[in-house]
Amino acid sequence: MSDKNLKKQAACPRVDIGGQAVMEGVMMKAPDAIAITVRRPDGSMVVKRQEYTPAARKHKWLGWPIIRGVVNMGSMLGMGMKTLEESTKMLGVMDEEPTKFEKWLAQKLGKGIDKVVMAVAVVLAVLLSVGLFILIPSAVETGLMAIGVTGTPATLIGGIVKILILIGYMIFCGFVPDVRRTFQYHGAEHKTVYCNENGLPLTPENAAQFTTLHPRCGTAFLLIVFVISMLLFLVVGRGINVWIWRFLLHLALLPVVAGVSYEILKGLAHADGPVIRALRWPGLQMQRLTTKQPDEKMLEVAIVSMNVALHGLPENAPKTEDGYTILHSYKESEKGYRFPAENEA
Repeated sequence: MSDKNLKKQAACPRVDIGGQAVMEGVMMKAPDAIAITVRRPDGSMVVKRQEYTPAARKHKWLGWPIIRGVVNMGSMLGMGMKTLEESTKMLGVMDEEPTKFEKWLAQKLGKGIDKVVMAVAVVLAVLLSVGLFILIPSAVETGLMAIGVTGTPATLIGGIVKILILIGYMIFCGFVPDVRRTFQYHGAEHKTVYCNENGLPLTPENAAQFTTLHPRCGTAFLLIVFVISMLLFLVVGRGINVWIWRFLLHLALLPVVAGVSYEILKGLAHADGPVIRALRWPGLQMQRLTTKQPDEKMLEVAIVSMNVALHGLPENAPKTEDGYTILHSYKESEKGYRFPAENEA
């Protein structure tokens, strides 16, 4: 896909469809439903669809600019964790033997093993994120100020350190085989979203022609968050040289940064022009670290999630014992597709 075609795709007149790559699968989020599809080792695809009501539809003020960015960040974090938990169940990963610690914790808390495992993973992920992207940069800034570096250079260096840590973390993750496959599904998600936005029939052949780089990607959002936080702290808290206070200030203003960053991300995705393309370019390039070229089977999975999120599950589809829908081709997820009923077979 050429840069020229990428520029044409950036301004999307259609309803925004978001997504998330999971282990051996893709989640797609339509305006009123999400769909998760994973491909099992036997080659079949299992699908789950769940309807939801956006917070802004319940309370209009939650859809106001800036506020909607904070709400979106919170809802996507919660939905993302639930999606990861559900997808691992669908794939069968949770059938692995839990550790003694997880069994003990589940017994003490009176919770299921699957919920304890996911909760532990979430806590570790939050601690890692706070440590890498807030604690360490704050410590660097405080250290620089302690040796006489003035506020502005210290804040700029701290921001650059944060971005370098992010890049290093993404590069490291790309060397893990399972994560690299997830990055391929991330690419399949983007290609399928582009295919839908351009009004083409959702087929692996049509989706394959598009780029894996999309202006509304969460990777681009993270970069914008880091840049905005760096610019904000050039003004706010410049005189604070006590590490713990700088750390708490960064943490407290994170919702404001997220809200502003969300508006910038949406603006860059839905506008065009030389300046817009220049501002959008760094976020697109960052995605080269978190998206990889998918194969045809991965595109099929993403297409199934897109179709099911938009149009619902096919009638009379076979189910697993856990209630997940079983499909063997993306064509079985197309709008209006109907499996023959048992008495018709």
